[in-house]
Amino acid sequence: MKVSSLRKIRIVFSLIMFSVFLVLFLDLRNLLPSNFYSVVLFSQFIPSFLSFITAAGWAAIGFIVVMVLTLLFGRVYCSFLCPLGVLQDLISRVANWFRTNKKRKKRVAYYRSWAILHYSILVLIVIAFIAGFVSPMGWLDPYSIFGRFMAHIVRPIVIQANNFLVYILEALSVYHFKPLELKVISWFSVGVATGLILLVSILAAFRGREYCNTVCPVGAVLRLTSIISIYKLKLHENKCNSCGLCASACKAGCINSNTKSLDFERCIACYNCITACKSGGVGFENVLRKEKTSSYNPARRSFLAGSAVALLGGGSTLTLLAQDEQRGQNTTRPEEKEFAVSPPGSLSIDHFISKCTACHLCVSVCPKQVLQPSLLEYGLKGFLQPRMDFHTSYCNFDCVKCGEVCPTGAILPLTIEEKHLTQTGKAWFIRRNCIVRTDHTDCGACSEHCPTKAVQMVPWRHRLLIPKVNQDICIGCGACEYACPTSPYKAIYVDGNAVHKKADPPTINEEPASQASAADDFPF
Repeated sequence: MKVSSLRKIRIVFSLIMFSVFLVLFLDLRNLLPSNFYSVVLFSQFIPSFLSFITAAGWAAIGFIVVMVLTLLFGRVYCSFLCPLGVLQDLISRVANWFRTNKKRKKRVAYYRSWAILHYSILVLIVIAFIAGFVSPMGWLDPYSIFGRFMAHIVRPIVIQANNFLVYILEALSVYHFKPLELKVISWFSVGVATGLILLVSILAAFRGREYCNTVCPVGAVLRLTSIISIYKLKLHENKCNSCGLCASACKAGCINSNTKSLDFERCIACYNCITACKSGGVGFENVLRKEKTSSYNPARRSFLAGSAVALLGGGSTLTLLAQDEQRGQNTTRPEEKEFAVSPPGSLSIDHFISKCTACHLCVSVCPKQVLQPSLLEYGLKGFLQPRMDFHTSYCNFDCVKCGEVCPTGAILPLTIEEKHLTQTGKAWFIRRNCIVRTDHTDCGACSEHCPTKAVQMVPWRHRLLIPKVNQDICIGCGACEYACPTSPYKAIYVDGNAVHKKADPPTINEEPASQASAADDFPF
């Protein structure tokens, strides 16, 4: 294989990977098999690393493969496997096209190395990780940034476009396609995703892969590892004529054509320089065959300790679908929730927040959209990590999708049978808020939609029936809370279990009932 072909291989491979990630987050009909997710996501560095440090298996192989490739050829992950890296390249290409149309020639650029800043951010993240805070790692993880961008910006736009197309087709008497439901938009998550993607986009448009070499924690780890890579790109002094073509093509701004030097630590293996060079002055060097010389780099050996202040704002969730007029308004007793409800398969809140990077793939694939980003429901450690929001929706009794797609092991896979007995929380009834008591009318929505019949209607006054909860067989799916028509406080709600438990099987007279389908949904 010719070295000059590496750029073409990189472009084809990276576009294929990027397309696959688009499919993962835009699988609107949930058609992809569960093993497809694991095959694709094993290559992502931080999710695979979190699996690597806790358990061996397929998910951990990706971290090992990336490290081996980096030891051999440098930061190939950044150009071949990282979806955010490919997105940066596309943005940079559009920006260069705009400059060309405006007759603004792209200048030859060698950017300053911000190694000290880059490594300092990595040190802060490592310190936070050792202290039990995984969230900072997830905030800056390139895969998680890309995931939040897809889940909270791209996916809602695609859903609305689909629904608009369906509306047009139905007007033409074409009924082969169905509209998709978009229950809520978490504007705080949209703001976070937009802010980070804007930062990445601005840097990409004006400075190429500056995010990768200044902020990205994965880039910092691979940057350190590439110091001891075996095959390194370099400029051959005897062939280089300092024309600057390689420097103008370099995405990382790491080539100084005047001094005929290439900062390999910042090289993201795009191989544009090899194709651009007309004199054959760029090529690989096997450092094992070369007498090793030491060059002191202060940035390599010293890290600056610093502090970071996270500005956390409030967020709100906007309900998009209009609800029918509800009864039982102006309820007075608040729901007393001690713990948020973590997804089934997450074992416990501590286990979940110690592994989740908030990539929000589970949020994207959840068919009922019950998984929503948290603010401080889990505390500061769980910032932006998904929680079960039963005011938005409920957890489908027969769905185990979130555990099938989670790349870090934060949500472990469950069988349908295991899911049926996994108790993520318990339902609690507030009689004072119930419309049977306040409006003296029949209801029973909570009991009707409980899949395990943990909520039963029992005789009360005036020949009315009122809910009674059997917490032993309750699994905390939230169907009762979602169905309850009272507001602003629910008459029945689910309080999460800090550690998930096993519910008792329903008794003979309390056999599981199927929940309402997405098409039927709740009548309130």
